Amino acid sequence: MSNNLSYLDQEHGTKTVFHNFGELNKVPRPSKNEGKVLAYLENWVIEKNKMRADNDKIELIKDKHEGETSYNIILRKKATKGMEDRQSVCLQGHIDMVCVSDNTKPNYDFDNLPIESYVDGDWIKAKGTTLGADDGIAIAMGLAIFESTDIPHPALEMLCTWDEESGMTGAAKLGTGLFNSKIFVNIDSEKEGVFTIGCAGGINTDAQYKYEADAVPANTKPYKVAVSGLLGGHSGIEIHAGHANASKILTRVLWDAAEKFDIRLSTFDGGVKHNAIPSSAAAIIVVPEANTAAFEAYMVAIENTVKKEFEVVEKDLAIKAEVMSEIPYRVCSKEFQFKLIASFYAVPHGVLRMSPNPGTKGLVQSSTNFAIVETREDSIYALTSQRSSVASEKINIMNKVRASFMLGGAAVSSTDGYPAWEPNASSAILKLAESVYEKKFNNKPVIETIHAGLECGLIGEKYSGLDMLSIGPNLEAVHSPAEKLQISSTQKVWDFLLELLKAIPVK
Repeated sequence: MSNNLSYLDQEHGTKTVFHNFGELNKVPRPSKNEGKVLAYLENWVIEKNKMRADNDKIELIKDKHEGETSYNIILRKKATKGMEDRQSVCLQGHIDMVCVSDNTKPNYDFDNLPIESYVDGDWIKAKGTTLGADDGIAIAMGLAIFESTDIPHPALEMLCTWDEESGMTGAAKLGTGLFNSKIFVNIDSEKEGVFTIGCAGGINTDAQYKYEADAVPANTKPYKVAVSGLLGGHSGIEIHAGHANASKILTRVLWDAAEKFDIRLSTFDGGVKHNAIPSSAAAIIVVPEANTAAFEAYMVAIENTVKKEFEVVEKDLAIKAEVMSEIPYRVCSKEFQFKLIASFYAVPHGVLRMSPNPGTKGLVQSSTNFAIVETREDSIYALTSQRSSVASEKINIMNKVRASFMLGGAAVSSTDGYPAWEPNASSAILKLAESVYEKKFNNKPVIETIHAGLECGLIGEKYSGLDMLSIGPNLEAVHSPAEKLQISSTQKVWDFLLELLKAIPVK
């Protein structure tokens, strides 16, 4: 395993940031199954407290809720000498990660196996899986500050939330009165030198289509039709980048093939996470033997057509039809197949509106992600994710998606969602952070709102009066096996964070 990153701390003066990140990557932490990482963090506090004076212990609070196996934790640490009169600060990050593997590690057991991280030049990457720097690097930075004995800081709190990636459950269930700080620094942004002060709200909409089955027609040949090699990526951060959606491409292929070659669909599966653009999708179909030659020729042609459409963005896109050795035990009825594919074709995906506000020019205002399709024993399930910085638009887009599913005969439901984090351009912590950054690096930071979702909106609803800021190092291709963390930018964020803590004003 390649998770010993301690030498990077010596090279970059980051105390134990990279060491802690490497150790975290030894601990499984998929969304909704955070038990192992929670146990790790609790044991970490116990071990660190063995080396601390009685009046300098790290305090750990559990935010447990009935019926939940995962929970938020809050760490507390007293101010260092001479900083007792400063305002307290709460740092925040989430302990879970998106778990996606590539074809070198199919069916990777994220519940039990570690992430194998390694260094490639100025980047930390993972072997065949997502890296988990979103948001493991936030936890690693927080732990590095909490275990230190020589970093000046005011009284500190650290909120570690669970299940951010699949629904912000930890933030939604966060209890009240668990932390006291009014200054709140989220470390879940992904561009160094950029201060995030607002984000879009989001909601998920899913559909259950009752599987209506027919016997497999005689004189047919089974095929697996697969779309693969796509970039995928985060459906908030990269929705505007023009990345192809594998499930939408597969839907297009199935629609054409059904009309031209009378194919019959057995299964459709694509995507893995609500906030990841699907990078692969596959369907099992049967084709009348009289049409197989024409179908195979069509598959070559459609691959060339779609490759040309996405040639600038998707260099490794592939659409293949592979003959299967076994015939499926059922196919969809013709009527059900038509309704399913037609409604999938109608479901919107991608950017629906850019912000018309001159102050947020170039920002995606509203979008939706056709995220997951899964064939089950009695149904075909689909999940989508809508985002908007305008609450009414979020609901309007949700209803468009619901209508598309309902026209296909599906039973549809939507989550409660999470609110947008409204930007506060006059924020005191923002002004202080700008001043500290400019003095430290002789350069002004970029101030922005983002289309991705952050927990700040939900947390701000529960803890009124928070002065919030989000920062983070450079991350690329999050929510995909190409995810990587830039080492030099992590050092800059660390240096900035320490300077910011030293500059926190008096109460």
